[in-house]
Amino acid sequence: MDYFLSEEELMVRDTARDISQKIVLPVRAELDEKGKFPHEIMKELARADLFRIFVPPEYEGLGLTNLVLCIAIEEIAKVCAGVATTYAANALALTPIILYGNDEQKKRYLPAIASGEKLCAFALTEADAGSDVGNVKAKAIRDGDFYIINGTKQWITNGGEADIYVVILSTQPDKGARGLSAIIVEKGTPGFSFGKEENKLGIRASVTRELIFQDVKVPKENLLAREGAGFLIAMKTFDRTRPGVGAQSVGIAQGALDEAVEYAKTRKQFGKPIICFEGIGFSLAELATKVEAARALVYQVARYIDTGAKNISMYSSMAKLFASDVAMEVTTRALQVFGGYGYMKEYPMEKYMRDAKITQIYEGTNEIQKLVIANALQR
Repeated sequence: MDYFLSEEELMVRDTARDISQKIVLPVRAELDEKGKFPHEIMKELARADLFRIFVPPEYEGLGLTNLVLCIAIEEIAKVCAGVATTYAANALALTPIILYGNDEQKKRYLPAIASGEKLCAFALTEADAGSDVGNVKAKAIRDGDFYIINGTKQWITNGGEADIYVVILSTQPDKGARGLSAIIVEKGTPGFSFGKEENKLGIRASVTRELIFQDVKVPKENLLAREGAGFLIAMKTFDRTRPGVGAQSVGIAQGALDEAVEYAKTRKQFGKPIICFEGIGFSLAELATKVEAARALVYQVARYIDTGAKNISMYSSMAKLFASDVAMEVTTRALQVFGGYGYMKEYPMEKYMRDAKITQIYEGTNEIQKLVIANALQR
């Protein structure tokens, strides 16, 4: 369907699609099987200026829209959601710096991200603080002109590979959620280390590690906004980035659907292509409709955010909730079209299905998205 994309938006879409088809597709099975971090692909995306999309022009970026970023994420996820996650995690981590960083912080960090010289990561989750953000236990205690950080963060995308980390920490433990703050920590800071690389079900090209802080000393200038603003920063960040998870979901679903349609057109049983049988054809028709509906919602929410609207939480959650559920349904049913072949690693269907599951979990589980939507409806 024509979404009336501008020339700029079409150019980004075509660039991301070209890189995905020519560079990602030939190696996606190896990246998935070995859990390899896509260093060379990230460099290629940087050379194509795709990291500049989400950086303001005054900091060497292109200053493009949330919609453009969603378009790029979708195209990469059509081929490999692990690579798309690695790429999108930079936008997630940069969002709080863009929204709440001062000019000095932006000048220090944004140009290096825009060029692709450095990667970044956002660190919130802990063993006992997933959906319950207010239960963060990792602490940053003020000591003169520095903060001393102790604790751990769990399941951090780009952990160990990123150079810049935006970390949500408790600076006033007695205040719960109101005592959280966001602090920038650089890789290589003494006492800052990483746990083992997690062995995941899906998005295996995306590295996930624990962050370990042992008396890590960072300058007070690394604090974003003010003490106690961490919870707000995290929530406002997710409001703007959840459509990106929706876009990733749409990409996964579209990629799986495309494979299933092509297979159904060429696979013959009882003397004709299986797409001619209602059981297959009708199923694919339903899936195609749901993918298009998910894309329409994600694009429209992204456009709504780009208008500068304030009341975006509910719609952002809707985009993530609906699109990720569609991705899980489409990949499951598309694999069924392949029958036994779909279960084999020689075909990409089982990878699409494994990759889809995480979209219902990270950046807030879909149960949390329903809570956000339900609370908004009560107002």
